[in-house]
Amino acid sequence: MSAIRSPLSDEARSVTGEALQGALVDLIDLSLFAKQLHWNVIGRNFRSVHRQLDEVVELSRRFADAVAERAVAIGVNPDGQSSTIARGTHLHGVEVGYLADEKVVRLITDVLAEVITRTRTRMDATEQPDPVTQDLIIDVVRELEEQHWMFQAMV
Repeated sequence: MSAIRSPLSDEARSVTGEALQGALVDLIDLSLFAKQLHWNVIGRNFRSVHRQLDEVVELSRRFADAVAERAVAIGVNPDGQSSTIARGTHLHGVEVGYLADEKVVRLITDVLAEVITRTRTRMDATEQPDPVTQDLIIDVVRELEEQHWMFQAMV
């Protein structure tokens, strides 16, 4: 079996691969977190919060795939297995059961802020070693920040 090779140096590939793997864990975890909220939200603003959470799930899944494929393109094997996500999570869980829409909005707003902060760190880390990856991460930040704004506006 042949390995995928990249023109990136070993050091650049290592830094970039680490940033991509971290982003992959965050994005998969965010999609699961948002889906859990999506299934259990109740309240006066149920419909709009429910639908907005699906947008977070969709963008997280879309970018998780793009991030993983970028990793493979530079010769780094992504790991999106559930055990890897569980070991690497920075997100806190939520209680099981129905959650009031106001609480869901606060939870997802806080989690988006956390993910954005880590993703911006990855954006900075990839500026020199791989601007192509940085460009992808910039797209992730842009869309996460849009969602963060929209949830903040619901309060």
